[in-house]
Amino acid sequence: MNQFPQKEKFNLEQGITYLNTAFSAPLSKKAEEIGIAALKEKSRPYNSTGADFFEPTEKLKSLFSELIDAPNPEHIAIIPSVSYGISIVAKNVCLKEGDEIIIVGEQFPSNFYAWKRVANKYKAIIKTVSAPNTEENRGQKWNQNILAAITEKTAVITIPNIHWADGTIFNLKEIREKATANNALLIIDGTQSIGALPFSVNEIKPDAVICAGYKWLMGPYSLGLAYFGEHFNNGIPLEENWINRKNSEDFSGLVNYEDEYKEGAYRFNMGEMSNFNLVPILTQTIGQLIEWTPKNIQNYCNEITQDAIEELRMMHCYIEEDKYRAKHLFGIKLADNMDINRLQEEFKANNVYVSIRGEYIRVSTHVFNTKEDLQVLVNCFRLSVSF
Repeated sequence: MNQFPQKEKFNLEQGITYLNTAFSAPLSKKAEEIGIAALKEKSRPYNSTGADFFEPTEKLKSLFSELIDAPNPEHIAIIPSVSYGISIVAKNVCLKEGDEIIIVGEQFPSNFYAWKRVANKYKAIIKTVSAPNTEENRGQKWNQNILAAITEKTAVITIPNIHWADGTIFNLKEIREKATANNALLIIDGTQSIGALPFSVNEIKPDAVICAGYKWLMGPYSLGLAYFGEHFNNGIPLEENWINRKNSEDFSGLVNYEDEYKEGAYRFNMGEMSNFNLVPILTQTIGQLIEWTPKNIQNYCNEITQDAIEELRMMHCYIEEDKYRAKHLFGIKLADNMDINRLQEEFKANNVYVSIRGEYIRVSTHVFNTKEDLQVLVNCFRLSVSF
């Protein structure tokens, strides 16, 4: 029996067509309930124990490790944002003058600014592989161009799994193979894919994976997770906090200052990683995603969007070929006879929530969406046609 849709598990109002998880996922009723209960606990601090600083985060790391098929939860760190995680990576990369850092065109700024600083510091070069200026075999050609850009000069490839604006999938397995052949690091921003698209650290073998929690992990804002591979085992964290050191569980001995960090990626945990308000929420949402499985989510999103995508293509809108795009997130480029201002008016009048990213209308679906939601979207496009 099909387990989707799951609209009843969310507090979305009647008459709202929310196709914008890529902007921010709605909390489920259960996650909201857990968050309220966690917040109330702050009124009773006498109930907290030393174990509360450690045990909930270990459970969270273990679940995220399972979600991304990582070899060991010790490689997981708790972070507040993607920019924080990318900055950790950038701080622990040493380049030579003329080395190249590969990014894709118009990738999210959190995975750009830290690399700009690194490039300036080492006189390295940021090599941007932009989307091909064509609609024919665009995704295929973009992937081919990325592979062609990787040479013996490449030191770092830092890209998303899918493009945040249009959903183009990048072939990480092939990119990893060429990165390895050229001794380059592969850094993945998984924010717009992990949780809704199957991902395996064991298969891809990235050097780091950074992921915000409030989108496809369906959790709260200001809390995320990161995987750091062996390359970073002896890295320097962004901040020096007490909890990341050995023996930090012994509160009575914290002034016996400890030079050594805990094992693995523990050193990269943000200060106040125990976040008693947000950790329980993200723990619940990741557990729910594991139960649903990213594969099933991807299949469901494909099922409910297929008819709408076919109709939009018949209206001469451009959407990336199915083979080279994600099924939970895709971009729609308007046909020449469509008016963007009229379309936005239709969205507003019909309570349709999507995002405009560059030249694309970004649509992102989840288990609370239905085929009917997509038909509301299609009707807005139809009414935007100028005669």
